[in-house]
Amino acid sequence: MKLHLGCGKRHIPGYIHIDAVDYPHVDHVASIDNLSFVPDESVEVIYNCHVLEHFKRKEVERVLAEWHRVLQPNGVLRIAVPDFAKLCEVYRLYGKLDMVVGGLFGRGDYLYNIHYNVFDFDTLKAVLEKTGFTNVRRYDWRETEHADMDDYSQAYIPHMDKENGMLISLNVECNKA
Repeated sequence: MKLHLGCGKRHIPGYIHIDAVDYPHVDHVASIDNLSFVPDESVEVIYNCHVLEHFKRKEVERVLAEWHRVLQPNGVLRIAVPDFAKLCEVYRLYGKLDMVVGGLFGRGDYLYNIHYNVFDFDTLKAVLEKTGFTNVRRYDWRETEHADMDDYSQAYIPHMDKENGMLISLNVECNKA
């Protein structure tokens, strides 16, 4: 079984889609921090894109522990979050706050689109390892089974310049030990 947590409007064939909003392709309308309907160690891959930052700092370990619970041994957790280091670089280069506000705070256009957290690689790696994940590494979105689906794991500045732009998504994979 493969889970797409916080899928929003995006559908990945072969995945079970879980979101708090009832879009037509969503298999389970639920908060992605409580997967009590998913058996322990039953999931081979969890993918979530720009959703972990929607949890408050003190909640992140609990959320990751729940995801760890449902993953099979050696299962893959694939996370994309806004990359704080890259957003700072964008601001230094362009000097325009409006280019980084969405990545830092969310758009705020509906109830769930508010960011409570920021991550850089070292911070995300540390919390993943603390919650039992191993082999924490960056991944290239182009090498995933969902590479053809344009989501925020492919967020670039300038917008959509995937050849020459700066990737502002921190894309990290790890395994359950």
